[in-house]
Amino acid sequence: QVQLVESGGGLVQAGGSLRLSCAASGRTFSMYSMGWFRQAPGKERDFVAANIRASGSTYYADSVKGRFTISRDSAKNTVFLQMNSLKPEDTAVYYCAADRSARLDPSGDGVDYWGKGTLVTVSS
Repeated sequence: QVQLVESGGGLVQAGGSLRLSCAASGRTFSMYSMGWFRQAPGKERDFVAANIRASGSTYYADSVKGRFTISRDSAKNTVFLQMNSLKPEDTAVYYCAADRSARLDPSGDGVDYWGKGTLVTVSS
């Protein structure tokens, strides 16, 4: 069982930055591919970024490429999402996800654990 707890959300002006954190319980953090998804009001959940176990490779949604960076600190069982040049359309609840497989499907299918989310609001 893995518990994921997100933090770091808040209100920021357009063009600003935020850093989200996701702390994972358990000793098997390194065995999971980790990712971030988001859900804007009235919309479906969307993939944001993934960090793949073992290889450390990363991939991003086109909408955040060049602005967001996912990273992990295995010593602290934590995955981060650095968000720069934020736009009002980035406003959403951001969810952390853990997947045992060697990839994290952008559909979210196969994700084993989800966090409860942290709200990011970007004002214009």
